[in-house]
Amino acid sequence: MNIAFSRHRLANGLDVLLHEDHTCPIVAVNIWYHVGSKNERPGHTGFAHLFEHLMFEGSQHHDRGYFHPLQGAGASLNGSTNADRTNYWEVVPSGALELALWMESDRMGFLLPALTEAKFANQRDVVLNERRQNYENRPYGLASMALLAALYPPDHPYHWTTIGEIADLEAVRLDEVRAFFQRYYHPANASLALAGDIDPEAALALVRACFEEIPAGPRVDPVRASASLEAETRLLLEDRVELPRLYITWLTPAMFADGDAELDLAADVLANGKTSRLYRRLVFDERIATDVSASQNSREIGSFLQLAATAAPGHALAELERAMFEEIARLTADGPTDEEIERGRIQAESQFMFRLQTVGGFGGKSDQLNTYNVFVGDPGYFDRDLARYRAATAASVRQAIERHLSPGRRVTLSMVPRGRTELAIPDSTPAVVS
Repeated sequence: MNIAFSRHRLANGLDVLLHEDHTCPIVAVNIWYHVGSKNERPGHTGFAHLFEHLMFEGSQHHDRGYFHPLQGAGASLNGSTNADRTNYWEVVPSGALELALWMESDRMGFLLPALTEAKFANQRDVVLNERRQNYENRPYGLASMALLAALYPPDHPYHWTTIGEIADLEAVRLDEVRAFFQRYYHPANASLALAGDIDPEAALALVRACFEEIPAGPRVDPVRASASLEAETRLLLEDRVELPRLYITWLTPAMFADGDAELDLAADVLANGKTSRLYRRLVFDERIATDVSASQNSREIGSFLQLAATAAPGHALAELERAMFEEIARLTADGPTDEEIERGRIQAESQFMFRLQTVGGFGGKSDQLNTYNVFVGDPGYFDRDLARYRAATAASVRQAIERHLSPGRRVTLSMVPRGRTELAIPDSTPAVVS
């Protein structure tokens, strides 16, 4: 599982990771900035995601759209933002590596001279429209906003979604986003991975030529925060949906922390695939749900595990809740079977291998090198990451469930068709979503 790489740090603090793979004549260029929505603050949200858009709009020495020259050279490219990081990647023919590096360096070092009020206003409107499409106007789209707001206190950096609050986006000024860029989008807060058809020495020389003149920015201190649930919170949202859906969410250990892998396996046992416990009972046997899912949403400073199930026609959410907690109680009492643990390990190993099938894109070798470099400070963390799953046992999974999935410390959200509040879990209060 080890991926051969070399690591270098430029004088300005930029980490450079190089992986040589001559299987195909392509190179993945993958850059991570250690900034996400958790680096924002109440009343000033959505900045990191807004910059994901603005950084495709041109920089000082290429003040035009970012896609055209790279796609013209045969590249594929994209970017994304989440709570903990922002990444951009290109997969280019080997001969276009210098072009990709030059363009990445220009928007890192020279974005602000090309950032006009018109570009800013245009992309803010694009983000607001994206929010309408993905949240307000999408069935069940407001669930994540309601759950995060209930799981975390208002001043916690995970209290809001990555796309930001409408009022904050409408109120933000250009000078605020400029200051945000200067603080976070610089070499000392970035990690660059190149994977593919490269000569490491020549590739490093290209990186130095493109990036080394960019000044190191200010030191970015780690974000520290904590959250806890001391009781159950029951919430209700009415939506334009046909069937009610139940969400049950708990706070869980941070990414790579003790218990994170065990709860990942627990989510698999509960609701990953048609042989999982909740699918068999709710969907196949009793037919009280049309679907069910579970996920351990691992994040840098704290995670959450979420169960979700959509009620079948004629059934209320209380039926689903009762069956779900009976299965959790059974799993807590008896633990998973050896067969379930082994299936979970195989799935984890398969996901590892799937992510390493390509050199670039979301989840390729370059992306994984940056993941480990940014979050644990070791790009070669592959074996130790997988070892967490191989070391998990039925007893350790049972203990993690018992410790973290308490019925008395959770957030329960009922999403029901408008005017059908009787389908919700009893004693639910209306959720406030902004």
